Amino acid sequence: MKFLFDGQLTSQSEAVISAFDHGFLYGMGLFETFRTYGGRPWLLREHAARLKRGCELLGIRYEPDAGRMERGVAELLAANGLSDGYIRWSVSAGEGEIGLPSGDYERPHEIVYAKALAPDEPATRQSKTLRLLKLRRSTPEGAFRLKSFHYMNNIVAKRELQAAGAAPGTEGLFLDGKGYVAEGMVSNVFWLKAGKLYTPSSDTGLLEGVTREYVIRLARAEGLPVEEGLYGWEALLEADEIFITNSVQEIVPVVRLENDRGQRTNWGGEEAGKMTARLMKLYRNAAERNDHE
Repeated sequence: MKFLFDGQLTSQSEAVISAFDHGFLYGMGLFETFRTYGGRPWLLREHAARLKRGCELLGIRYEPDAGRMERGVAELLAANGLSDGYIRWSVSAGEGEIGLPSGDYERPHEIVYAKALAPDEPATRQSKTLRLLKLRRSTPEGAFRLKSFHYMNNIVAKRELQAAGAAPGTEGLFLDGKGYVAEGMVSNVFWLKAGKLYTPSSDTGLLEGVTREYVIRLARAEGLPVEEGLYGWEALLEADEIFITNSVQEIVPVVRLENDRGQRTNWGGEEAGKMTARLMKLYRNAAERNDHE
Protein backbone atom coordinates (compact mmCIF):
# COMPACT_ATOMS: atom_id res chain seq x y z
CA MET A 1 0.00 0.00 0.00
CA LYS A 2 1.13 3.52 -0.76
CA PHE A 3 1.06 6.20 1.92
CA LEU A 4 1.96 9.87 2.17
CA PHE A 5 5.19 10.86 3.87
CA ASP A 6 5.59 14.64 4.18
CA GLY A 7 3.22 15.07 1.26
CA GLN A 8 4.92 12.57 -1.07
CA LEU A 9 3.53 9.21 -2.10
CA THR A 10 5.86 6.47 -0.91
CA SER A 11 5.89 2.78 -0.04
CA GLN A 12 6.75 0.96 3.16
CA SER A 13 10.12 -0.17 1.79
CA GLU A 14 11.10 3.40 0.83
CA ALA A 15 10.10 5.36 3.91
CA VAL A 16 12.79 6.43 6.36
CA ILE A 17 12.34 8.16 9.71
CA SER A 18 15.12 8.99 12.14
CA ALA A 19 15.75 6.93 15.27
CA PHE A 20 16.08 10.35 16.97
CA ASP A 21 12.52 11.37 16.05
CA HIS A 22 10.78 12.25 19.32
CA GLY A 23 7.69 10.45 18.12
CA PHE A 24 9.75 7.28 18.48
CA LEU A 25 11.81 8.29 21.50
CA TYR A 26 9.08 9.86 23.65
CA GLY A 27 5.73 9.25 21.96
CA MET A 28 5.56 12.91 20.94
CA GLY A 29 3.09 12.60 18.13
CA LEU A 30 -0.61 12.90 17.40
CA PHE A 31 -2.99 11.30 14.97
CA GLU A 32 -6.54 11.42 13.72
CA THR A 33 -8.51 8.53 12.28
CA PHE A 34 -11.51 9.07 10.04
CA ARG A 35 -13.19 7.56 7.03
CA THR A 36 -14.48 8.71 3.68
CA TYR A 37 -17.90 8.46 2.10
CA GLY A 38 -18.06 8.80 -1.66
CA GLY A 39 -14.35 9.59 -1.52
CA ARG A 40 -14.79 12.57 0.80
CA PRO A 41 -13.54 12.67 4.41
CA TRP A 42 -16.28 13.00 7.01
CA LEU A 43 -16.04 15.60 9.81
CA LEU A 44 -12.60 16.59 8.52
CA ARG A 45 -12.72 20.15 9.87
CA GLU A 46 -13.38 18.82 13.36
CA HIS A 47 -10.51 16.36 13.10
CA ALA A 48 -8.19 19.08 11.82
CA ALA A 49 -9.20 21.39 14.67
CA ARG A 50 -8.47 18.73 17.31
CA LEU A 51 -5.11 17.98 15.69
CA LYS A 52 -4.27 21.69 15.75
CA ARG A 53 -5.10 21.99 19.48
CA GLY A 54 -2.91 19.02 20.29
CA CYS A 55 0.03 20.31 18.26
CA GLU A 56 -0.19 23.68 19.98
CA LEU A 57 -0.14 22.02 23.40
CA LEU A 58 2.91 19.90 22.55
CA GLY A 59 4.82 22.69 20.82
CA ILE A 60 4.73 20.93 17.44
CA ARG A 61 4.87 23.55 14.69
CA TYR A 62 2.28 22.04 12.41
CA GLU A 63 -0.76 23.75 10.95
CA PRO A 64 -3.46 21.34 9.70
CA ASP A 65 -5.35 22.62 6.68
CA ALA A 66 -8.62 20.81 5.94
CA GLY A 67 -8.51 21.67 2.23
CA ARG A 68 -5.00 20.32 1.79
CA MET A 69 -5.89 17.27 3.88
CA GLU A 70 -8.87 16.51 1.64
CA ARG A 71 -6.69 16.73 -1.46
CA GLY A 72 -4.12 14.43 0.15
CA VAL A 73 -6.80 11.88 1.00
CA ALA A 74 -8.09 11.90 -2.59
CA GLU A 75 -4.54 11.36 -3.91
CA LEU A 76 -3.93 8.52 -1.47
CA LEU A 77 -7.21 6.75 -2.25
CA ALA A 78 -6.49 6.94 -5.98
CA ALA A 79 -2.93 5.64 -5.56
CA ASN A 80 -4.24 2.60 -3.69
CA GLY A 81 -7.21 1.95 -5.97
CA LEU A 82 -9.74 2.68 -3.23
CA SER A 83 -13.07 4.42 -3.71
CA ASP A 84 -13.36 4.85 0.08
CA GLY A 85 -11.06 4.10 2.96
CA TYR A 86 -9.99 4.27 6.57
CA ILE A 87 -7.52 7.14 6.98
CA ARG A 88 -4.94 7.68 9.72
CA TRP A 89 -3.42 11.17 9.59
CA SER A 90 -0.33 11.26 11.84
CA VAL A 91 2.08 13.99 12.89
CA SER A 92 5.37 13.04 14.56
CA ALA A 93 7.36 15.71 16.38
CA GLY A 94 10.53 15.22 14.36
CA GLU A 95 14.18 14.85 15.24
CA GLY A 96 15.63 16.07 18.53
CA GLU A 97 18.38 15.40 20.99
CA ILE A 98 18.15 12.60 23.53
CA GLY A 99 16.58 14.29 26.55
CA LEU A 100 13.56 16.47 27.17
CA PRO A 101 13.32 19.37 24.71
CA SER A 102 13.59 22.99 25.79
CA GLY A 103 11.84 24.50 22.78
CA ASP A 104 9.25 23.77 20.12
CA TYR A 105 9.51 21.12 17.43
CA GLU A 106 10.15 23.05 14.22
CA ARG A 107 10.29 20.21 11.67
CA PRO A 108 7.59 17.60 12.31
CA HIS A 109 6.82 14.74 9.95
CA GLU A 110 3.40 14.06 8.44
CA ILE A 111 2.50 10.44 7.70
CA VAL A 112 -0.87 9.50 6.21
CA TYR A 113 -2.08 5.93 5.83
CA ALA A 114 -5.12 4.46 4.08
CA LYS A 115 -6.66 1.01 4.09
CA ALA A 116 -9.81 -0.57 2.75
CA LEU A 117 -13.03 -0.54 4.73
CA ALA A 118 -14.98 -3.70 5.43
CA PRO A 119 -18.50 -3.70 3.91
CA ASP A 120 -20.90 -2.27 6.47
CA GLU A 121 -24.48 -1.01 6.58
CA PRO A 122 -26.31 0.22 9.70
CA ALA A 123 -29.22 -2.19 9.19
CA THR A 124 -26.94 -5.24 9.23
CA ARG A 125 -24.16 -4.00 11.53
CA GLN A 126 -22.86 -6.60 13.95
CA SER A 127 -23.48 -5.75 17.59
CA LYS A 128 -20.83 -5.77 20.31
CA THR A 129 -20.19 -7.25 23.72
CA LEU A 130 -18.94 -4.66 26.20
CA ARG A 131 -16.71 -6.10 28.91
CA LEU A 132 -15.57 -4.31 32.05
CA LEU A 133 -11.78 -4.16 32.29
CA LYS A 134 -9.77 -4.76 35.45
CA LEU A 135 -7.20 -2.27 34.15
CA ARG A 136 -8.11 1.37 34.88
CA ARG A 137 -7.88 4.21 32.37
CA SER A 138 -4.65 6.12 32.61
CA THR A 139 -4.86 9.83 33.39
CA PRO A 140 -4.60 12.29 30.46
CA GLU A 141 -1.23 13.55 29.26
CA GLY A 142 -2.12 17.14 30.16
CA ALA A 143 -5.21 19.22 30.86
CA PHE A 144 -7.20 16.98 28.50
CA ARG A 145 -6.59 13.68 26.72
CA LEU A 146 -4.77 13.83 23.41
CA LYS A 147 -5.10 11.35 20.58
CA SER A 148 -1.40 10.68 20.89
CA PHE A 149 1.07 8.01 19.81
CA HIS A 150 1.19 6.81 23.43
CA TYR A 151 -1.28 3.89 23.30
CA MET A 152 0.19 1.58 25.92
CA ASN A 153 -2.88 1.70 28.20
CA ASN A 154 -5.13 0.62 25.31
CA ILE A 155 -2.77 -2.15 24.17
CA VAL A 156 -2.39 -3.58 27.68
CA ALA A 157 -6.20 -3.57 27.94
CA LYS A 158 -6.44 -5.51 24.67
CA ARG A 159 -3.96 -8.04 26.02
CA GLU A 160 -6.08 -8.39 29.16
CA LEU A 161 -9.10 -9.34 27.05
CA GLN A 162 -7.12 -11.80 24.95
CA ALA A 163 -5.53 -13.46 28.00
CA ALA A 164 -8.96 -13.85 29.59
CA GLY A 165 -10.42 -15.52 26.49
CA ALA A 166 -12.84 -12.76 25.52
CA ALA A 167 -14.70 -13.39 22.27
CA PRO A 168 -13.25 -11.70 19.16
CA GLY A 169 -14.67 -8.22 18.67
CA THR A 170 -15.39 -7.66 22.36
CA GLU A 171 -14.86 -4.04 23.36
CA GLY A 172 -13.18 -3.39 26.70
CA LEU A 173 -14.66 -0.74 28.99
CA PHE A 174 -12.38 1.41 31.14
CA LEU A 175 -13.28 2.87 34.51
CA ASP A 176 -11.27 5.88 35.62
CA GLY A 177 -9.12 5.92 38.76
CA LYS A 178 -12.16 6.79 40.90
CA GLY A 179 -14.29 3.96 39.53
CA TYR A 180 -16.45 5.95 37.10
CA VAL A 181 -17.22 4.73 33.59
CA ALA A 182 -14.79 6.47 31.20
CA GLU A 183 -14.64 5.00 27.68
CA GLY A 184 -13.96 1.93 25.61
CA MET A 185 -10.55 0.85 24.37
CA VAL A 186 -11.27 2.44 20.98
CA SER A 187 -14.66 4.05 21.55
CA ASN A 188 -16.86 6.38 23.51
CA VAL A 189 -19.87 4.89 25.28
CA PHE A 190 -23.50 6.02 25.46
CA TRP A 191 -26.65 4.59 27.00
CA LEU A 192 -30.35 5.40 27.08
CA LYS A 193 -32.57 5.28 30.14
CA ALA A 194 -36.17 6.49 30.33
CA GLY A 195 -35.93 8.68 27.24
CA LYS A 196 -32.60 10.35 28.08
CA LEU A 197 -29.16 9.76 26.57
CA TYR A 198 -26.20 9.51 28.96
CA THR A 199 -22.46 9.58 28.36
CA PRO A 200 -19.45 10.01 30.67
CA SER A 201 -18.11 13.50 31.29
CA SER A 202 -14.68 14.61 30.13
CA ASP A 203 -13.89 14.81 33.89
CA THR A 204 -13.18 11.06 33.66
CA GLY A 205 -10.21 11.79 31.38
CA LEU A 206 -11.80 10.28 28.28
CA LEU A 207 -10.85 11.24 24.75
CA GLU A 208 -13.48 13.68 23.52
CA GLY A 209 -14.15 11.87 20.28
CA VAL A 210 -15.19 13.75 17.17
CA THR A 211 -17.94 11.19 16.58
CA ARG A 212 -18.97 11.47 20.23
CA GLU A 213 -19.47 15.21 19.83
CA TYR A 214 -21.41 14.76 16.60
CA VAL A 215 -23.70 12.13 18.12
CA ILE A 216 -24.47 14.44 21.05
CA ARG A 217 -25.49 17.16 18.58
CA LEU A 218 -27.47 14.69 16.49
CA ALA A 219 -29.38 13.39 19.53
CA ARG A 220 -30.24 16.89 20.73
CA ALA A 221 -31.44 17.83 17.24
CA GLU A 222 -33.83 14.87 17.52
CA GLY A 223 -35.18 16.24 20.80
CA LEU A 224 -33.38 13.65 22.92
CA PRO A 225 -32.03 15.09 26.20
CA VAL A 226 -28.33 14.38 26.72
CA GLU A 227 -26.58 14.30 30.10
CA GLU A 228 -22.81 14.13 30.61
CA GLY A 229 -21.72 13.11 34.10
CA LEU A 230 -20.00 10.67 36.44
CA TYR A 231 -21.55 7.20 36.48
CA GLY A 232 -20.71 3.79 37.85
CA TRP A 233 -20.90 0.41 36.11
CA GLU A 234 -24.37 0.00 37.63
CA ALA A 235 -25.72 2.71 35.33
CA LEU A 236 -25.04 0.46 32.33
CA LEU A 237 -26.70 -2.50 34.04
CA GLU A 238 -29.86 -0.38 34.43
CA ALA A 239 -29.82 1.04 30.87
CA ASP A 240 -32.52 0.48 28.27
CA GLU A 241 -30.07 0.65 25.32
CA ILE A 242 -26.29 0.95 25.01
CA PHE A 243 -24.08 1.85 22.06
CA ILE A 244 -20.48 2.83 21.40
CA THR A 245 -19.04 5.25 18.85
CA ASN A 246 -15.87 5.91 16.92
CA SER A 247 -15.00 7.61 13.67
CA VAL A 248 -14.61 4.46 11.59
CA GLN A 249 -17.30 2.16 13.02
CA GLU A 250 -19.82 5.03 13.50
CA ILE A 251 -22.47 3.90 16.02
CA VAL A 252 -22.35 0.26 17.14
CA PRO A 253 -25.09 -1.29 19.30
CA VAL A 254 -24.10 -3.14 22.46
CA VAL A 255 -26.31 -6.14 23.23
CA ARG A 256 -24.24 -7.95 25.86
CA LEU A 257 -22.46 -6.83 29.03
CA GLU A 258 -19.78 -8.82 30.82
CA ASN A 259 -18.19 -8.04 34.18
CA ASP A 260 -14.43 -8.01 34.74
CA ARG A 261 -14.46 -11.75 35.40
CA GLY A 262 -16.00 -12.43 32.02
CA GLN A 263 -19.40 -13.33 33.43
CA ARG A 264 -22.31 -12.25 31.28
CA THR A 265 -24.80 -10.08 33.14
CA ASN A 266 -28.56 -10.38 32.93
CA TRP A 267 -28.68 -7.30 30.67
CA GLY A 268 -29.13 -7.28 26.91
CA GLY A 269 -31.03 -8.55 23.93
CA GLU A 270 -30.18 -9.73 20.42
CA GLU A 271 -30.45 -6.55 18.36
CA ALA A 272 -30.11 -2.77 18.49
CA GLY A 273 -32.69 -0.82 20.46
CA LYS A 274 -35.16 1.41 18.66
CA MET A 275 -33.43 4.75 19.35
CA THR A 276 -29.95 3.31 18.72
CA ALA A 277 -31.12 2.04 15.32
CA ARG A 278 -32.59 5.44 14.50
CA LEU A 279 -29.39 7.28 15.41
CA MET A 280 -27.37 4.79 13.35
CA LYS A 281 -29.50 5.52 10.30
CA LEU A 282 -29.45 9.29 10.81
CA TYR A 283 -25.68 9.27 11.24
CA ARG A 284 -25.04 7.30 8.05
CA ASN A 285 -27.44 9.46 6.05
CA ALA A 286 -25.69 12.64 7.22
CA ALA A 287 -22.23 11.17 6.50
CA GLU A 288 -23.19 10.15 2.99
CA ARG A 289 -24.54 13.66 2.34
CA ASN A 290 -21.46 15.11 4.07
CA ASP A 291 -23.89 17.29 6.00
CA HIS A 292 -22.69 18.32 9.44
CA GLU A 293 -23.72 21.94 9.80
